[in-house]
Order: sequence, then C-alpha cells, then structure tokens
Amino acid sequence: MSLVKKAKMRPGNSHSKGIHHDDEIRGTVRYHYEFYSRFLKNERDIIVWLPYSYKNDSRKYPVLYMQDGQNLFNPRTAFLGYDWKVDETMAALIELKKIQEVIVVGIYNSRDRMDEYNWFSAKGKSYASFIIRELKPFIDDHYHTYPDSKNTAIMGSSLGGLISFQLAWNYPGTFGKAGCLSNSFWVDEGEVFRMIKYDPVKLKDIRLYLDCGTEERQLINDNTKMYRYLKKIGYTTGENLCWHVEEGGKHTEYDWARRLHLPLKFLFGR
Repeated sequence: MSLVKKAKMRPGNSHSKGIHHDDEIRGTVRYHYEFYSRFLKNERDIIVWLPYSYKNDSRKYPVLYMQDGQNLFNPRTAFLGYDWKVDETMAALIELKKIQEVIVVGIYNSRDRMDEYNWFSAKGKSYASFIIRELKPFIDDHYHTYPDSKNTAIMGSSLGGLISFQLAWNYPGTFGKAGCLSNSFWVDEGEVFRMIKYDPVKLKDIRLYLDCGTEERQLINDNTKMYRYLKKIGYTTGENLCWHVEEGGKHTEYDWARRLHLPLKFLFGR
C-alpha cells in the first residue's frame, strides 16, 4: 500500500548561491502536497530542503525533521510573516564547514497542533506513528538518506519542542538527536518530568539540545529544571546535552531564527 494518498510533488524555488530576497528560498526545495496519514486521518504539506551538493547519485545525507514546517523557510507562509531562515542558516553553516550537509524535512502543522504536539494525547501518539511509520519511510525511499538514528534528528519550538523531546526520548532507535527550543514542558502539569522519572532507561543513546529565552518567563523555570534533571541522571553537558539561555530571548520565530545555528552546530557539527 502506498504511504501517500493524494500526494503531489513538484520542485520548489531554486536560487543561485549567495542570492537571496525575503520572499525567496535559498537553495532547492521540493514540496509534497496533501500528504495523507492513515493514523491521523488528515493531510498536510511537507517541504524538503536539499543541500546544494544533492544530486541523483549514491551519496547519502543525514535528515532533520522539523515541526511547524510553514514557518521554516518562507515569510509568506510563516506565522506573523517571519520565518526561521532555515535555508540561509543551513547554507551558511555548510559553506563555512561548521556542520554536515543535511536534508531538512519541514512538517506543516494542522488545526490539531495542540493535541498532535503532545505525546501524552491520543493524537500525539498517532502523530508519532505518522512520522515514524509513514513520513520517514517515504523520505528514506525517495531521497538519499542515512536512515539510522545517529543520522536522524528532530527539532521544534514551544509545543514543537515538547513533541521533539518526547519523540527522541521514547523512540531513540529512530531519533538519535533532538533540538528542543523554548519547550512547553508545562503541558499536562509537567507530565514530561514524570515520564522521565518512571522510565527504567533514563540514559538514552541520544543527543539533546535545550534552550529558553530569559523573557519567556512562563517557560524558563521548567526548561532550567529539565536541564538540571537531565544532568542529575547522567547526561553530560557538551557531549550528549547542550543547554543555552538566550539573554532577552522571546517566544517568536524571529528569536528562534537568531539562535538556530546553536542547535544545528551541536547536533550536526563537523
């Protein structure tokens, strides 16, 4: 059975290296429109950003899956008109040889975002099945990827950071790395802390990046608590754990774009 129902694919904009305008995407992207999930019984668009070196040959690449895909590359589709500038940041870091060349898969959110981005809900577990059992196999089949967990990362902010953390924690055999920005660890009265407390395997074979801005006053305490808890149970700063406090950082796409280079270098640094 095909994993995609009514899926449509066509190349996106491609621009010369070094040329960028606010309404353009730097590099090459491919869109997979109306990607259907049998687990969620809904559909969403998927955008795939490819490194400049990507060609139809045998070379393979790590993959970064990112939540809120419409906010990643293009201000025209982004919330409040400001995107994460993933294309510019990835291209610059690759050109400077600061990170590996990576394929980025942007997963558009749906109107059920609140439930899908929480693994403790029924839709959250279905969202996990959608990514692991439908989207990832599709990407691995259609692109030149390293499919193993060491080369598969997941990233998001706010609720997107929460679900990225939950997916890496509960499925370390699929996601070996997670970038979790401005995380909504408050969801379900901090259930994520109990999830870790009662997990018999606390030291996972994963790399975790956590951060928060000092102006995110409703989030900073929980995020700091998570960092300290992870250190207490055996995670080591600089090795499998990175914690960053952004002075003056707020809860916006603009702020996440400004510090995106930090999780990228920690997760994919050369």
